[in-house]
Amino acid sequence: MTEQEDLEINDIASGSSLSKDAWIRLRKNRPALGGLIILTAFFAIALFTPWIAPYGYEVQDLNLGATGPSQDHWLGTDIFGRDLLTQIMYGGRISLSVGFLATIVALFIGVTWGSIAGFVGGRIDSVMMRLVDILYALPFMIFIILLMVVFGRNMLLLFLAIGAVEWLTMARIMRGQVQNLRQQEFVEAAVAIGLSRSVILVRHIIPNAIGPIIVYTTLTIPSVMLLEAFLSFLGLGIQPPETSWGLLIAYGAETMEEYPWLLLFPGFFLAVTLFSLNFLGDGLRDALDVRGAKD
Repeated sequence: MTEQEDLEINDIASGSSLSKDAWIRLRKNRPALGGLIILTAFFAIALFTPWIAPYGYEVQDLNLGATGPSQDHWLGTDIFGRDLLTQIMYGGRISLSVGFLATIVALFIGVTWGSIAGFVGGRIDSVMMRLVDILYALPFMIFIILLMVVFGRNMLLLFLAIGAVEWLTMARIMRGQVQNLRQQEFVEAAVAIGLSRSVILVRHIIPNAIGPIIVYTTLTIPSVMLLEAFLSFLGLGIQPPETSWGLLIAYGAETMEEYPWLLLFPGFFLAVTLFSLNFLGDGLRDALDVRGAKD
C-alpha cells in the first residue's frame, strides 16, 4: 500500500470537512503551493529584515557609488552606495504592508456594503448598488492623486485611499453571493426560529460566502501592490527616506541604461510576488469550488 493510499484512508477514517478537502486539493496544485511557499518566505524575510539585512538601512558610501553584484553586495549598490539587497528587503516590508492592509480596508467595506445590499434587497439594494455604479464611473486614479496632493503623502492615507477605491468589485461579488444564499433552506430555517437579520447575516450567510471572499482577496492584493508601485513611480506614493519596490523601480528606470541591475532586481521581486499571489488565488478558487471538485 502506497503512502498516498494511507493518507486517503486516514482522511476517510478521521472524517472530512470543507477546509480539509480544500487543503488536500490545494496541495495537489503545485503552482499554488509554490506561490504559498514563496509568499510565506517573503513575509518571514520582511518581518525579520531589521535583524537579517546584510547592512543597515541608513548605511551608504558615496565614494562607492553604483556597482554591480559582488561578493560584498550580492545585488550591487545604488548611486548613493547603498546595498541594493538591503533596500529591496526594506522595500518589501512597505510594499507587502500596503498590499495587505489596503486590501483589508477594501475587504471590510466591500463585504459590509454588499452583504447589506444583497440581504435587505428592495429599494435599499437598488440605491446602494446605483451608488456603486456611480463610483465605478469616477476616475479613481485622479481621485487618489488629489488626496495625496491635498492631504500629504503618508502611509495611513495611502492605505485608506487605495482601500477606499478597491472595494467596489468585492461589494458586487458579495451581493451576488448573499442573494443566492438567502434563498437556501438553512436561512429560511433561521428566519423561522426568529433569529434577527443581523445574526443571520453575520453567523450564517457571510461564513458560507467565505470561499469567494478569500479568492478575490488574493487577487486584489496584486492589483493594490501594482497601484502602489505606479503611485511611487509617479512620485506620489512612498517618499524617501522610506522605500518600496515601486520606488526602487522608479529609480531604476531613470538609470537603467547605465545601471540595469537597479531596475531588474526590484522588478524581479515584485513580479515573483505578483505571480505567486495570482497562482495562489487560482489554486484557492479551484480548491474551494466544491462543484468543480466533484466533477
